[in-house]
Amino acid sequence: MIAIYRRWMVVAALVVAACLGIAGAWTVMAGESAVIIPAPALDDSKDGASGLQTAVVAGGCFWGVQAVYQHLSGVQSALAGYAGGSRETASYEVVSRGGTGHAESVEIRFDPKELSYGEVLQIYFSVVHDPTQLDRQGPDVGSQYRSSIFYADESQRRIAEAYIAQLEKSKAFARPIVTRVDALGAFYPAEAYHQDFLLRHPTNPYIVINDLPKIENLRKVFPARYREQPVTTTAKTN
Repeated sequence: MIAIYRRWMVVAALVVAACLGIAGAWTVMAGESAVIIPAPALDDSKDGASGLQTAVVAGGCFWGVQAVYQHLSGVQSALAGYAGGSRETASYEVVSRGGTGHAESVEIRFDPKELSYGEVLQIYFSVVHDPTQLDRQGPDVGSQYRSSIFYADESQRRIAEAYIAQLEKSKAFARPIVTRVDALGAFYPAEAYHQDFLLRHPTNPYIVINDLPKIENLRKVFPARYREQPVTTTAKTN
């Protein structure tokens, strides 16, 4: 819980700075704007798809990332957790110190007949986070907040790498994309108090400033994909 307190203190400091008129404070505080991007040219076909598929992505604090996908039609569950490091260091207090290899991540289970892997990534690049920020998102700094796609198989790797190349070629973003594409070793669910955090704490200052704008961006930019009633997680956590 100490790490959560530190995160709230960062937001409080930004609010004070903004009130004092310190240059750039409001820019840092404001939720990222959505970027309108094309769908991936290389993607899985929905025809003949069966069962559920899993995607794991990291894009800053997992509270907001989880909430965006909870509002995405076709998603059956979205679980906050850690990827990129070992089981021994997969805890919030340890990961928050940095140096574990973990990134705060979200495991998304989706119906491939309704939502393709490429469409999951389109939401990720457009709404979820800023893929041009290296080892940070907004007020959160460190490799645990990096932009990273953890692929489960070669198909996911090809789609992710091809999409990044496509977006770079089209100059969809003003700065280079720094998103990593790494093999998924394992995903470790985060502690229970992190799950559904935005849904349970919608008035938390960090959520209001950084994450609620992402939900609104999803609704505005992808209205056909937006689901008003979010899915919640009942998965067991460590």
